[in-house]
Amino acid sequence: MTKLPYPVYDADNHYYETADAFLRYLPKQYRNEFQYVQVRGRTKLAVAGQITNYIPNPTFEVVAAPGSHEKWYRAQNPDGLSLKDLQGPPIESPESFRSSTDRLKLMDEQGLHASVFFPTLASVIEERLNHDHVLMASVVHSLNQWVDEEWGFDREGRIFASPVISLADVDLAIDELEWALARGARSICMRPAPIPGYRSRKSPGAAEFDPFWARCAEAGIFVNLHLSDSGYDKHYRMWSGGEGLENSGFDKGDPLGNMFDPMSRAIYDMISALISHGVAARHPNIRFVSVENGSVWMPDLVRQFKKVYGQVPQSFSGDPLEQLRKNFFVVPFYEDDIKGLVDIMGVDRVLFGSDYPHAEGLGDPLTFLHELEGFSEEDVQKIMSSNMKGLLEGARN
Repeated sequence: MTKLPYPVYDADNHYYETADAFLRYLPKQYRNEFQYVQVRGRTKLAVAGQITNYIPNPTFEVVAAPGSHEKWYRAQNPDGLSLKDLQGPPIESPESFRSSTDRLKLMDEQGLHASVFFPTLASVIEERLNHDHVLMASVVHSLNQWVDEEWGFDREGRIFASPVISLADVDLAIDELEWALARGARSICMRPAPIPGYRSRKSPGAAEFDPFWARCAEAGIFVNLHLSDSGYDKHYRMWSGGEGLENSGFDKGDPLGNMFDPMSRAIYDMISALISHGVAARHPNIRFVSVENGSVWMPDLVRQFKKVYGQVPQSFSGDPLEQLRKNFFVVPFYEDDIKGLVDIMGVDRVLFGSDYPHAEGLGDPLTFLHELEGFSEEDVQKIMSSNMKGLLEGARN
C-alpha cells in the first residue's frame, strides 16, 4: 500500500447495505412496497410489487472483488470475455464492506484519512417509486436513519456518509435536508436525472426547487450528483426491441448498449439543466460534485455550452463556462484523460475517487496516483487531499 505525507481524502467510497438498511425504520404501512423475496431459491428485491434485477444480488453476501472490472473499463479485453468471466470468482463480503468500525481499520491500511461514502442498492429507489412521492421519501428516510446510525454523516472526522435526497416533493426534500444538517451531514447525494412529477418530469432548475437549493447554499454543504439509475436505459431499449423491459446494471454484452453510455448522458444533461436554467447563477455559493460519472463527457459539454451561449447569450445569467468552473467539481475515472479535465476545469476542481469496494473501482485506492504521473507534487496534493478537504471544511454547519 502506498503512503503519502499528507492526509488523503477519497471522494467516492461505498458501503453495501444490509436488508435492515431499508427496513429498520420503514413505517409498517410501506413494508409491502419494499421487500426481499425468494425467487427460485435466490433472494431478490421487490419494489412496489415488481421484482427488480437492476442489481442482481441485493443481499451483497457475495460480491465481485474490488477492482475486478478494471481491465474492462480500461478496454483491455482482447479475448472478448464477458464481464462476468473477466471479473473472476466472487468473494464473500468482509465486515469492512458493511461495518464502519471495520472500515476505519481498512482505511488505515489503505492510507486513506477520510472518505465520502455512498450507498449501493439505493440506486434502485427513485426510478421505481416515482409514482408515489411520500412512499419514496419514506424509503429514503429509512435508509438515511440507518446510515446515520451505522456509518455516521461525520464519524471521527473520517467517514462522511452522504444522505440521499429526492426532489420529487420539494417540501419533503427540505425536511430531509434539515434533518440531515441537524445530524452533521457535510453533503447530500442526488441522482443526475430530471425530477419526477406525477404528470411529467421537470428540470432541477425549475423555480419551485429554489428554496431547496437556497438552503443548500446557505448551509454550505455540497451536493453530490452520484451515478444512479437515471431512467436513461429506456433510450437503449427503444433501439434494441426491449421497450418495457428492465436492464441489469451489469449487462454489458451488447456493444450498442455500451455506445449509448447512459451514465455520461445523464450527468451531461443534469449539469446542462442546472446551469442553463439558472441554479448556479441564482445561488452563486452552491457547490456540486459529479461523482462516479467519469469525465469523458466534459469536452462535449464545454463545446455545446460555447455554441449555445453564442446563440442565445440573453438566456444565460453570465458565461456558463465560468459557472461550470466556479460551482462544479468532478471526480474522474482512472481510465479518463485527467490532464484534459484539469485543462478544462482547473486543478482546484478535480477530486480523487476510488469507488472502493466496487468492482469497477480500484482494488487499491492509492494506485490512482499512477494516473497523475507528470503532475506537480502541489497539484497531486490538491487532487488527492486539499480539494476535498476544503469542501468538507466549508460544509461545517
